[in-house]
Amino acid sequence: MVAPSPYSLIATDLDGTLLRGDDTLSERSLAALARAGRAGARHLVVTGRPAPRVRPLLDDLGCTGLAVCGQGAQVYDAAADRLLWSVTLDRELAETALGKIEAEVGQVYAAVDQDGVDGLTLIEPGYLMPHPTLPALRVDRRDDLWCAPISKVLLRHHTLSDDELATTARSVVGSLATVTMSGPGTVELQPCGVTKATGLALAADHLGLSPRQAIAFGDMPNDIPMFDWASYGVAMANAHPELKAVADEITLSNEDDGIAVVLERLFP
Repeated sequence: MVAPSPYSLIATDLDGTLLRGDDTLSERSLAALARAGRAGARHLVVTGRPAPRVRPLLDDLGCTGLAVCGQGAQVYDAAADRLLWSVTLDRELAETALGKIEAEVGQVYAAVDQDGVDGLTLIEPGYLMPHPTLPALRVDRRDDLWCAPISKVLLRHHTLSDDELATTARSVVGSLATVTMSGPGTVELQPCGVTKATGLALAADHLGLSPRQAIAFGDMPNDIPMFDWASYGVAMANAHPELKAVADEITLSNEDDGIAVVLERLFP
Protein backbone atom coordinates (compact mmCIF):
# COMPACT_ATOMS: atom_id res chain seq x y z
CA MET A 1 0.00 0.00 0.00
CA VAL A 2 1.38 3.41 -0.96
CA ALA A 3 1.36 6.10 1.71
CA PRO A 4 -0.41 9.41 1.14
CA SER A 5 1.53 12.60 0.43
CA PRO A 6 4.06 13.90 2.98
CA TYR A 7 3.11 14.53 6.59
CA SER A 8 3.80 17.39 8.97
CA LEU A 9 4.31 15.15 12.00
CA ILE A 10 6.50 12.04 12.16
CA ALA A 11 6.03 10.06 15.38
CA THR A 12 8.59 7.32 15.99
CA ASP A 13 9.04 4.76 18.71
CA LEU A 14 12.67 4.13 19.71
CA ASP A 15 13.47 0.55 20.72
CA GLY A 16 12.96 -1.89 17.88
CA THR A 17 11.89 0.94 15.58
CA LEU A 18 14.24 3.90 15.15
CA LEU A 19 17.08 2.41 17.20
CA ARG A 20 19.11 -0.56 16.09
CA GLY A 21 19.63 -3.46 18.44
CA ASP A 22 22.78 -1.90 19.86
CA ASP A 23 20.89 1.30 20.81
CA THR A 24 22.48 3.31 17.99
CA LEU A 25 20.98 5.44 15.23
CA SER A 26 22.00 4.75 11.65
CA GLU A 27 23.34 7.53 9.44
CA ARG A 28 20.66 6.73 6.89
CA SER A 29 17.86 7.18 9.42
CA LEU A 30 19.35 10.44 10.67
CA ALA A 31 19.67 11.72 7.10
CA ALA A 32 16.06 10.76 6.27
CA LEU A 33 14.73 12.55 9.36
CA ALA A 34 16.85 15.60 8.55
CA ARG A 35 15.48 15.64 5.00
CA ALA A 36 11.92 15.49 6.31
CA GLY A 37 12.74 18.29 8.73
CA ARG A 38 13.99 20.49 5.92
CA ALA A 39 10.66 19.86 4.18
CA GLY A 40 8.86 21.23 7.24
CA ALA A 41 7.93 18.02 9.08
CA ARG A 42 8.29 17.79 12.85
CA HIS A 43 9.76 14.65 14.39
CA LEU A 44 8.43 13.47 17.75
CA VAL A 45 10.01 10.62 19.66
CA VAL A 46 7.21 8.64 21.34
CA THR A 47 8.74 6.06 23.64
CA GLY A 48 8.21 3.96 26.72
CA ARG A 49 11.54 5.14 28.08
CA PRO A 50 11.29 7.79 30.81
CA ALA A 51 12.63 11.27 30.13
CA PRO A 52 16.02 10.77 31.87
CA ARG A 53 16.73 7.73 29.65
CA VAL A 54 15.79 9.66 26.49
CA ARG A 55 17.93 12.79 26.85
CA PRO A 56 21.16 11.31 25.40
CA LEU A 57 19.29 9.98 22.35
CA LEU A 58 17.63 13.34 21.75
CA ASP A 59 21.11 14.87 21.74
CA ASP A 60 22.16 12.36 19.05
CA LEU A 61 19.08 13.29 17.03
CA GLY A 62 19.77 17.00 17.45
CA CYS A 63 16.29 17.29 18.94
CA THR A 64 15.61 20.41 21.00
CA GLY A 65 11.84 20.16 20.86
CA LEU A 66 9.30 17.90 22.51
CA ALA A 67 9.38 14.17 23.19
CA VAL A 68 6.69 11.86 24.52
CA CYS A 69 8.14 9.58 27.20
CA GLY A 70 7.04 7.00 29.75
CA GLN A 71 4.39 5.41 27.49
CA GLY A 72 2.65 8.77 27.16
CA ALA A 73 2.81 9.72 30.83
CA GLN A 74 5.36 12.47 30.15
CA VAL A 75 5.71 15.24 27.58
CA TYR A 76 9.31 16.40 27.81
CA ASP A 77 10.71 19.73 26.57
CA ALA A 78 14.31 18.97 25.59
CA ALA A 79 15.34 22.61 25.18
CA ALA A 80 14.21 23.56 28.68
CA ASP A 81 14.98 20.14 30.21
CA ARG A 82 11.60 20.05 31.92
CA LEU A 83 8.34 18.16 31.78
CA LEU A 84 5.49 20.11 30.22
CA TRP A 85 3.08 17.45 31.43
CA SER A 86 3.30 14.32 33.52
CA VAL A 87 0.98 11.94 35.35
CA THR A 88 2.02 9.45 38.00
CA LEU A 89 0.82 5.97 38.88
CA ASP A 90 -0.63 5.84 42.38
CA ARG A 91 1.78 3.66 44.37
CA GLU A 92 -0.91 2.03 46.49
CA LEU A 93 -2.83 1.08 43.36
CA ALA A 94 0.40 -0.28 41.85
CA GLU A 95 0.98 -2.48 44.91
CA THR A 96 -2.60 -3.72 44.78
CA ALA A 97 -2.28 -4.50 41.06
CA LEU A 98 0.94 -6.44 41.67
CA GLY A 99 -0.77 -8.45 44.38
CA LYS A 100 -3.63 -9.38 42.07
CA ILE A 101 -1.22 -10.45 39.34
CA GLU A 102 0.89 -12.56 41.70
CA ALA A 103 -2.24 -14.22 43.06
CA GLU A 104 -2.78 -15.55 39.52
CA VAL A 105 0.73 -16.31 38.23
CA GLY A 106 2.97 -16.55 41.29
CA GLN A 107 5.97 -14.34 41.86
CA VAL A 108 6.78 -11.60 39.40
CA TYR A 109 9.83 -9.36 39.46
CA ALA A 110 9.26 -5.61 39.37
CA ALA A 111 11.00 -2.35 38.58
CA VAL A 112 9.76 1.24 38.54
CA ASP A 113 10.55 4.41 36.65
CA GLN A 114 10.40 7.38 38.98
CA ASP A 115 8.69 10.56 37.85
CA GLY A 116 10.65 13.71 36.95
CA VAL A 117 13.51 14.68 34.65
CA ASP A 118 16.02 13.16 37.06
CA GLY A 119 13.93 10.17 38.16
CA LEU A 120 15.73 6.87 38.70
CA THR A 121 14.90 3.39 37.47
CA LEU A 122 14.74 1.12 40.54
CA ILE A 123 14.81 -2.68 40.27
CA GLU A 124 14.01 -5.22 42.97
CA PRO A 125 16.06 -8.41 43.56
CA GLY A 126 15.54 -10.88 40.73
CA TYR A 127 14.53 -8.31 38.09
CA LEU A 128 16.69 -8.31 34.95
CA MET A 129 16.80 -5.16 32.83
CA PRO A 130 15.63 -5.87 29.26
CA HIS A 131 18.13 -3.23 28.08
CA PRO A 132 21.39 -3.80 29.96
CA THR A 133 22.76 -0.49 28.65
CA LEU A 134 20.13 1.51 30.56
CA PRO A 135 21.14 2.62 34.06
CA ALA A 136 19.21 1.19 37.00
CA LEU A 137 19.60 1.13 40.76
CA ARG A 138 18.99 -2.17 42.56
CA VAL A 139 17.09 -1.92 45.84
CA ASP A 140 16.97 -4.42 48.71
CA ARG A 141 13.20 -4.89 49.01
CA ARG A 142 10.07 -4.32 46.94
CA ASP A 143 8.90 -1.73 49.48
CA ASP A 144 11.88 0.40 48.43
CA LEU A 145 10.37 0.77 44.95
CA TRP A 146 7.70 3.07 46.35
CA CYS A 147 9.99 5.66 47.95
CA ALA A 148 9.09 8.41 45.44
CA PRO A 149 6.38 9.12 42.83
CA ILE A 150 6.52 6.78 39.82
CA SER A 151 5.36 6.92 36.23
CA LYS A 152 5.12 3.15 35.69
CA VAL A 153 5.93 -0.35 36.91
CA LEU A 154 7.82 -2.88 34.78
CA LEU A 155 7.14 -6.60 35.25
CA ARG A 156 8.86 -9.87 34.37
CA HIS A 157 7.99 -13.50 35.07
CA HIS A 158 10.48 -16.38 35.20
CA THR A 159 8.44 -18.72 32.98
CA LEU A 160 5.49 -16.90 31.36
CA SER A 161 5.93 -15.22 28.00
CA ASP A 162 5.30 -11.48 27.68
CA ASP A 163 2.00 -12.18 25.91
CA GLU A 164 0.87 -14.57 28.64
CA LEU A 165 1.85 -12.20 31.44
CA ALA A 166 0.20 -9.20 29.77
CA THR A 167 -3.02 -11.12 29.10
CA THR A 168 -3.30 -12.32 32.69
CA ALA A 169 -2.43 -8.89 34.06
CA ARG A 170 -5.16 -7.23 31.99
CA SER A 171 -7.71 -9.76 33.20
CA VAL A 172 -7.12 -9.01 36.90
CA VAL A 173 -5.89 -5.41 37.08
CA GLY A 174 -9.04 -3.78 35.72
CA SER A 175 -9.14 -0.02 36.31
CA LEU A 176 -6.18 -0.01 38.68
CA ALA A 177 -3.76 0.61 35.80
CA THR A 178 -3.25 0.30 32.07
CA VAL A 179 -1.33 -2.84 31.10
CA THR A 180 0.89 -2.70 28.03
CA MET A 181 3.71 -4.63 26.37
CA SER A 182 6.48 -2.51 24.93
CA GLY A 183 9.24 -4.94 24.07
CA PRO A 184 10.85 -8.27 24.85
CA GLY A 185 10.75 -8.72 28.61
CA THR A 186 8.78 -5.54 29.10
CA VAL A 187 5.23 -5.77 30.44
CA GLU A 188 4.24 -2.54 32.15
CA LEU A 189 1.64 -0.97 34.40
CA GLN A 190 0.98 2.71 33.80
CA PRO A 191 -1.68 5.19 34.97
CA CYS A 192 -5.16 4.06 34.00
CA GLY A 193 -6.19 5.46 30.62
CA VAL A 194 -2.72 6.72 29.74
CA THR A 195 -1.19 5.47 26.47
CA LYS A 196 1.26 6.73 23.90
CA ALA A 197 -1.69 8.37 22.16
CA THR A 198 -2.37 10.45 25.30
CA GLY A 199 1.05 12.08 25.28
CA LEU A 200 1.22 12.29 21.49
CA ALA A 201 -2.10 14.14 21.31
CA LEU A 202 -0.93 16.64 23.95
CA ALA A 203 2.40 17.23 22.21
CA ALA A 204 0.78 17.58 18.79
CA ASP A 205 -1.75 20.06 20.14
CA HIS A 206 1.11 22.08 21.65
CA LEU A 207 2.70 22.19 18.18
CA GLY A 208 -0.59 23.03 16.44
CA LEU A 209 -0.69 19.73 14.56
CA SER A 210 -3.54 17.24 14.15
CA PRO A 211 -3.84 13.45 13.72
CA ARG A 212 -4.57 13.76 10.01
CA GLN A 213 -1.09 15.29 9.57
CA ALA A 214 0.68 12.46 11.41
CA ILE A 215 2.48 9.29 10.36
CA ALA A 216 3.56 6.92 13.13
CA PHE A 217 6.19 4.16 13.25
CA GLY A 218 6.34 1.36 15.83
CA ASP A 219 7.00 -2.28 16.59
CA MET A 220 5.03 -3.39 19.68
CA PRO A 221 1.45 -3.54 21.00
CA ASN A 222 2.01 -0.39 23.06
CA ASP A 223 2.17 1.45 19.71
CA ILE A 224 -1.40 0.46 18.75
CA PRO A 225 -3.01 3.54 20.41
CA MET A 226 -0.50 5.73 18.56
CA PHE A 227 -1.49 4.08 15.26
CA ASP A 228 -5.16 4.58 16.11
CA TRP A 229 -4.51 8.28 16.72
CA ALA A 230 -2.34 8.99 13.67
CA SER A 231 -3.56 9.14 10.09
CA TYR A 232 -1.11 6.45 8.93
CA GLY A 233 0.69 3.72 10.86
CA VAL A 234 3.82 1.91 9.72
CA ALA A 235 4.94 -1.29 11.47
CA MET A 236 8.50 -2.56 11.28
CA ALA A 237 9.20 -5.98 9.75
CA ASN A 238 10.28 -7.10 13.23
CA ALA A 239 7.02 -5.86 14.80
CA HIS A 240 4.70 -7.87 17.02
CA PRO A 241 1.84 -9.54 15.07
CA GLU A 242 -0.77 -7.47 16.96
CA LEU A 243 0.72 -4.25 15.62
CA LYS A 244 1.19 -5.58 12.10
CA ALA A 245 -2.51 -6.48 12.07
CA VAL A 246 -3.56 -2.83 12.46
CA ALA A 247 -0.79 -1.18 10.44
CA ASP A 248 -1.39 0.60 7.14
CA GLU A 249 2.04 -0.49 5.92
CA ILE A 250 4.86 -2.81 6.94
CA THR A 251 8.36 -1.58 6.21
CA LEU A 252 11.78 -3.17 6.67
CA SER A 253 13.17 -3.92 10.12
CA ASN A 254 14.85 -1.44 12.43
CA GLU A 255 18.19 -3.05 11.53
CA ASP A 256 17.48 -2.43 7.83
CA ASP A 257 16.51 1.26 8.19
CA GLY A 258 12.79 0.66 7.73
CA ILE A 259 11.88 4.21 8.79
CA ALA A 260 14.35 5.71 6.33
CA VAL A 261 12.91 3.61 3.49
CA VAL A 262 9.46 5.15 4.02
CA LEU A 263 10.66 8.71 4.64
CA GLU A 264 12.87 8.67 1.55
CA ARG A 265 9.77 7.82 -0.48
CA LEU A 266 7.62 10.48 1.18
CA PHE A 267 10.27 13.22 1.15
CA PRO A 268 12.29 12.62 -2.04
